[in-house]
Amino acid sequence: MKKQCEPDSSICTSSVDRTKRTTLKTLGTGAVLATSIINAPYVFARKTHTLRVLGTHVTLQEQLRQRAMSDLGINIKFEPKGSPSVLQRGLLSPESFDIYEQWSNSIRPLWRNGSIQAIDKRRITHWDEINSLCKTGKVTPSAKIGAGDAPYKIINVQDDGSLGPKHTNKISFLPYVHNVDSFGYNTNEIEQGIAYKTESWGWLLDSKHSGKVGIINDPTIGLFDLVLAADASGMMKFADIGNISVDELNRLFDILIDLKHQQHFGGFWNSVPESVEFMQSGRVNIESMFSPAVSALNGRNVPVAFAAPKEGYRGWHGVMCLSSHAAGRTKDIAYEYMNWWLSGWPGAFIARQGYYISNPQRSTKYLEQSEWDYWYNGKPASNSLKGPDGTLSVNRGQVRSGGSYADRFSNVAVWNTAMPTYDYTLQKWYEFISS
Repeated sequence: MKKQCEPDSSICTSSVDRTKRTTLKTLGTGAVLATSIINAPYVFARKTHTLRVLGTHVTLQEQLRQRAMSDLGINIKFEPKGSPSVLQRGLLSPESFDIYEQWSNSIRPLWRNGSIQAIDKRRITHWDEINSLCKTGKVTPSAKIGAGDAPYKIINVQDDGSLGPKHTNKISFLPYVHNVDSFGYNTNEIEQGIAYKTESWGWLLDSKHSGKVGIINDPTIGLFDLVLAADASGMMKFADIGNISVDELNRLFDILIDLKHQQHFGGFWNSVPESVEFMQSGRVNIESMFSPAVSALNGRNVPVAFAAPKEGYRGWHGVMCLSSHAAGRTKDIAYEYMNWWLSGWPGAFIARQGYYISNPQRSTKYLEQSEWDYWYNGKPASNSLKGPDGTLSVNRGQVRSGGSYADRFSNVAVWNTAMPTYDYTLQKWYEFISS
């Protein structure tokens, strides 16, 4: 089927090519079924325009939806899913959403597929406040950029329609929420290590944790957790962990499938709530984790430490994208929503679950000094801190794992990336999960 170019977009797709068919077929086979859609009653008049937002549970939270509707005076429908299902929908049905929220590793497939259109940087109110991470790749001059698709490499739409680092007025995504990820572990079951010194990705494949290891079921995120683990444990080495070859993938998955047959893995989770349930129920003692899950578990008195691996973190950057089908009033309110995310309050909200915003200084007036010092500056908490759900998540005197914002983003080993071997990676991942 032919698709028409958006009036102000550089994206124009013709008939679906063989690569796209292969990708969509693989995704359709392996993607996890959607979790529930939030259908809370709207508080505005029926004639008010509705913005449809597709994304993950990380940012599609009810408190954020209610605040955005109140501030903007529009209806907003959130549809949160597990990461593979979000990308599947983004590739298959861009007409079914107006805004897409996920991770930067989805950008290349979405852009290649024509699912998203360029964002006019000049319509982003606080663009000048956005920090250097997405502009130069570094938060400090001495920071490691990290392997793979560091966000600055894929944010700018180049004159020829490709994605690259040269600054232009068109961007493929709005930089907003971001963080570094690693793994969490229950300190009642596993002795707490030392940040950047003894904590290691290799723990995920250590036989002493066999049967109690959880991994995120995502072929562009879980894969890198296991790549870092295999490398750290010495099971195999990679020439470039941000661009893994077919031969290296074959050898890696031979190792992983063998471990799976030995029942090394206790489960593969598909959403943040599921990862919380895995750890709280005792199904796993160590697993791939996102910061909100660690915060939630600590709030439930489950002592989970979020590792600062000596090999470096797996970095990710949230992307807010404009559907290729968005036009007219829908596009206008989509820009209003994107600008709202950089307005201060949302950044403070997600700080309390351990995430960062791209223009953090605007959020300071919504955070107590003790919160700012703990979450951004890496200082000991001067008093107990609550998470976004209102429950206690940080005890007085506690120091954030990995330290300050600058420390954490100076130690990125690899970024979530859709590699050139993306299609083959999907095939091998689902073979692994179903083996």
